[in-house]
Parts: sequence; structure tokens; C-alpha cells
Amino acid sequence: MVYLDYGTWLRKRFPFKVQKLSVDAGFTCPNRDGRIGTGGCIYCNNQSFSPVYCNRQLSVREQLEEGKRFFGRKYSDMRYMAYFQSFTNTYADLDHLRRLYEEALEVDGIVGIVIGTRPDCVTPTLLDYLQQLNRHTMVTVEYGIETANDHTLRLINRGHDFPCSRRAVEQTAERGITVGGHIIIGLPGETAEESIAQASIMSELRLDILKIHQMQIIKGTRLAAMYSEHPFHLYSPEEYIETVISYLEHLRPDMAVERFASQSPKELLIAPQWGLKNYELTNLVVNKMKREGRRQGSLSTESNSSIAIPE
Repeated sequence: MVYLDYGTWLRKRFPFKVQKLSVDAGFTCPNRDGRIGTGGCIYCNNQSFSPVYCNRQLSVREQLEEGKRFFGRKYSDMRYMAYFQSFTNTYADLDHLRRLYEEALEVDGIVGIVIGTRPDCVTPTLLDYLQQLNRHTMVTVEYGIETANDHTLRLINRGHDFPCSRRAVEQTAERGITVGGHIIIGLPGETAEESIAQASIMSELRLDILKIHQMQIIKGTRLAAMYSEHPFHLYSPEEYIETVISYLEHLRPDMAVERFASQSPKELLIAPQWGLKNYELTNLVVNKMKREGRRQGSLSTESNSSIAIPE
């Protein structure tokens, strides 16, 4: 195994196949509604990653049942984790959040919840509640970290700095809750060398899971307008694959990697036009690593410790 994939990580925690089911619970974000800013992150268009079965006009239960029908045709014995994905899924009062999360967990076949959120939108009270919930089911909080570069965070209108991400991850992990992080490679102004250097910074965080995505230019975003006026470099598939592999080599070897790319709908994607599905890009990464004898964590500060990728 050249890297610790999320599927392997999950199989050590569940004795059955598990699929994440996305839920749109009707949230917004504090940098959309004016609390922090307006307009949201410059690259954000939630249509680009919301599955077809997500419909915020339906209840959480109805969306999950629809998702189960969508996947159940292929895997009749599948179990599921409710993935609160769209926008900021802790951005409400605790009573409202409790109703939504517990509604999801009451659905037959749901064995855990994954909560996508921002590091500036969690409180000790919420984390204490999630700690209690985690005693009965698997709870994962997935933070949009995006980058460790505060200058880039300001450029993309993220609305928080990297120390905020560090604090949120630490406060979540110390409660025994599974912690995920999301980063983007190829953000405007960041070089491949800078992205690779950030792998060591992410390795210092108490993250269990990491998602890596390429920078995409999506129609209807402020980034699309910026790219049209002043085009900046976007990775070719070959450049991106090499950057991802180098990133993995510097990443702590016991951190599960959920994905290497995001695949936005063709009708929304401006660039880059790679013509590769996610699994195809993953295969290219893995095959190149095997060919060249490269491995997650081989160049990390943890590489000489007892930590190793599970076989």
C-alpha cells in the first residue's frame, strides 16, 4: 500500500461496507450572510459538488432515504454515514443542530454522521454535545482548512486564518471526535513547492482524515471573473499528480487520505479540463508511486518513528 486510503481506514472501524450520503440541510455561511463577509469564498459554487439526490426542500430523513435508494440498487447490504455537506453545517443554534443530526441518526442503516463546517463555526458547547453523541455513533467533523497560508486565505475571502483552523482541530480531537480536513492544491499565488511544504504543517495537526482537491474554476464565481481578467497557472494532470505524490511523501503516514481530486459537472467547470474521472486520477497517482517506489510519509518528520501505513 503506497498511501493510507480512506476505504482501508473505514474497514478497520466497520465490519461492513459504508457509504457517505450527502445532505443539504439548508445552511448558509457567515461570509455569505454578512456576519463575517458577503459573497462567500471566491471559488465556491455549491452546485459543483451537491449530488443529484440532495434537495434542501426535502427533510433530512427524506434526503437520506432517497440516497439509500440511489446506492441500494447496487449494494443491498450497504450501511451509511449521513454527510452534512453543503455550506456550513454547524452554523445554527444547538437545539436546531441537535434536531437535524439526531433525525439523521434515526434513519435505518445510518451508522454515523460527518459534519462539514468551517473552523470558526464551532463552539465548546457544540463540541461537548458532539462528544456525547460520539459515545453512541461515529461522529466526524470535517473542517475546510484549504491552506496554511494566511495571505491566501485573505485572497480567497475565507474569513478566518490558519491559527483558527489549528485551534478547532485541536479542540475537536481532544474530545475524541474523528477530525477531517480539506485542502486545495493550486490556489492562486501558491506554488507547488509551497503546497508541498504545507504537508508537514498539516501533519502536525491532529487530523485523522485529509481530503485533497485541485483548484477548479467554476462558472458564476468571483474566481471565474478573476481568471477571465488575469488568467493564472492551473496544473496539468502530470503537474498535479507529481505535486500530490510529493505532498503525500511529506504527509504523516497514519493520516487517511479520502480523495485527491474533485470532479465538478461539465456544465459548470471552466478549467482545468482534464477529462479524467476521480478514480482515473487516483489510479495514475498510485501507479506512478508504485513504479517509482514512493510512499506516503517517506519524507515526513514521522518517517523514522514507529508510525507506518497499515498493510
